[in-house]
Amino acid sequence: QVRVAESGGGLVQAGDSLRLSCAASGRTFSGYAMGWFRQAPGKEREFVAACSSSGGGTYYTDSVKGRFTISRDNARNTVYLEMNSLKPEDTAVYYCAAQKYKGPFVYAVVTKPTNFGSWGQGTQVTVSS
Repeated sequence: QVRVAESGGGLVQAGDSLRLSCAASGRTFSGYAMGWFRQAPGKEREFVAACSSSGGGTYYTDSVKGRFTISRDNARNTVYLEMNSLKPEDTAVYYCAAQKYKGPFVYAVVTKPTNFGSWGQGTQVTVSS
């Protein structure tokens, strides 16, 4: 129902910052919890961050807590991932996703890729030492 497309990735040095954007289409965007996931070559897609439909609730994987911030602007149908103090281990393709089911915003649900039904094509983030 909702389509998403990521942008903002690039090549940066360790310690730099990037802000990823996820543009969504669909009038019901504001009703979806949104998530950011990442996948490095040869590895499984992993959870990074998620926000509730209102943007008031957030979850982060431990490795990015304090460094990454997820936010959304429902008026612009856009979700953001502000990434600070980037590390080489953050290198991956980052994906934006919309939650498949509009249930309670709970960790067990929003951290699983299979619970998201709409995915972007991904944007590459490469962090050099």
